[in-house]
Amino acid sequence: MFDWIADPQAWMALATLTALEIVLGIDNIIFLTILVQRLPREHQRSARLIGLSLALILRLVLLASLAWIVKLTAELFTVLGQGISGRDLVLILGGLFLLVKATMEIGHEMEETDPAHLPDAPVPPGRASYPLMLVQIALLDLVFSLDSVITAVGMADHLPVMIIAVVIAILFMMAFAGSVGEFITRHPSLKMLALAFLVLIGTALVADGLEFHIPKGYIYFAMAFSFAVELLNQRVRARRARRRGSS
Repeated sequence: MFDWIADPQAWMALATLTALEIVLGIDNIIFLTILVQRLPREHQRSARLIGLSLALILRLVLLASLAWIVKLTAELFTVLGQGISGRDLVLILGGLFLLVKATMEIGHEMEETDPAHLPDAPVPPGRASYPLMLVQIALLDLVFSLDSVITAVGMADHLPVMIIAVVIAILFMMAFAGSVGEFITRHPSLKMLALAFLVLIGTALVADGLEFHIPKGYIYFAMAFSFAVELLNQRVRARRARRRGSS
């Protein structure tokens, strides 16, 4: 069980997989942050912690069920000459879930004009059902957990390496989920950008399920570039606001 400790390649795999799991976890943090903002402020922290705890449990359960994960790659049926496996089916349904949810949230943001709903205003109680929100978080965690675990299985040969990488990534997410949430709340345009990212991710999941593989590097480069441009826009707007205030 501990023979991997003396293997330099295992440590390299651990470092690489941990970094990748953290990057993949950013998607989970963004969507989790947007979901819990529909709850009263006093319930948001507990919902984040429960959601990330669910993510950790699901990932560990899936990692401990490697034989089941391997079976997911077996072809179940064929559609228009395209073989569909259990993994493909989950990715397609999960991608569609992200597309529908992100699109609905974008529509909600576009239609919401009540001043009481501005980012600095307290979130009114009853905007979302707490149990229903936990169900949505669980479904979201299932999608991201499957993608994360399949990535881990493909990168590492030792189960302890996979478990350590996943635990470190989830602890990182727990530590910074609140900060990410507050940052997005203070900058509404970043929330819209995050929702656009989720549309991109959902599209990539559907494409992956249909065996049209988009290199993850392209996706994350596009996200990083867009985020950098938005940060520049935020800086320009802040500078203009200071100039107007001083004049």
